[in-house]
Amino acid sequence: MPDLLTIFLFIFSFLMLALWWRSEKARREIEQETVRLKGITKELESQSEQVQVAEQARQAALFDSMTEGVLLLDKDAKVLLVNQTLEKTFGVKDDIRGVSIMEAFRFHELKELVDRLLIDKKLEGAELELPGLEKRVLSANASVVLDNKGDSQGMILVFHELTRIKELENTRQEFVANVSHELRTPLSMIKGYVETLVDGANNDPDVAGKFLGTIQKHTDRLAFLIEDLLTISRLESGQVLLNPEVIDVGMMASKIADELNVKSAKRNVTIVSKIDDGILVRADRERLQQVMINLLDNAIKYGKEGGEVVIDAETQPGDRVRVGVHDDGPGIPPDDQERIFERFYRVDRARSREQGGTGLGLSIVKHIIQSHGGDVWVESKMGEGTSFYFELPV
Repeated sequence: MPDLLTIFLFIFSFLMLALWWRSEKARREIEQETVRLKGITKELESQSEQVQVAEQARQAALFDSMTEGVLLLDKDAKVLLVNQTLEKTFGVKDDIRGVSIMEAFRFHELKELVDRLLIDKKLEGAELELPGLEKRVLSANASVVLDNKGDSQGMILVFHELTRIKELENTRQEFVANVSHELRTPLSMIKGYVETLVDGANNDPDVAGKFLGTIQKHTDRLAFLIEDLLTISRLESGQVLLNPEVIDVGMMASKIADELNVKSAKRNVTIVSKIDDGILVRADRERLQQVMINLLDNAIKYGKEGGEVVIDAETQPGDRVRVGVHDDGPGIPPDDQERIFERFYRVDRARSREQGGTGLGLSIVKHIIQSHGGDVWVESKMGEGTSFYFELPV
């Protein structure tokens, strides 16, 4: 029989081997699980980083898409963050994070604004006028960022563009001033002549007739001015409904030239139409007549006495027709050409009033042509005459 000790050792060895095998299997399973958990952890970390990157990218996109300029400063008034709108506004091209206001923008008024903010803790509606050839105005709202203890952690400044608003405000003020001036002149003349008639001048038929003629002239001027103002108001507000139809430009030009014959005869001016038959445009008949009457009337009034006014038209690429009105007058200076279509703008104010103009005719022309989807412009050389052009769709 086998020795009991041998049997015992065999059984003990078998048990130890079984325990080792189970321990080794458990260890391997733990290692595999550890590797798997590490892989999951890495994947989660990667996903978390991707989420953070995506969120940061989304926030950056939102930050840069803001129409307002935004500037974040740290507690030492150095740049933390700036969006693209503000970079474009101030013409910043380099990375300015971590630098001071003066280094970043080189603009003393902005540095003074930040200094005020450090004292007042909050600013609303502060205005900044940017340097440069074109006047630009910004409105700034700013606040100091405080922690729970009330200590400053930085500053945030938000900038709004006010340039267009300021331009509209100036335009409105200029328009009111111009209207007041244009109304005051004929009203003063009418008032003066009426007072003279009341004081006894009406007893002299010759004087009374002359005075009444002057009163009628200035009354007509007031009526024209008010009518032009109403026309511009309706055009700008979009209240004018256009009734487009196919129009023969040559036929319309000939008809208008006949209507203006009396006026052109007074200055011995000849109106010549060089428009071929069959040139057609699609436009509102009444408004197009208004445009051509305005341009031909101006050419007669401001062209050379005894001269010639020519109207022509030709088709252009893109299914458009260009119409030109040319005079042989003294011409328009280059600086005035840029403003000739502004309301109440006159090259020669004294002569324009003498001719009975309201200063609104070319502005009305511009609005009518643009409302048809067309363009209008002027070309002129001093001493060689002036040409007004407009283009309309066929």
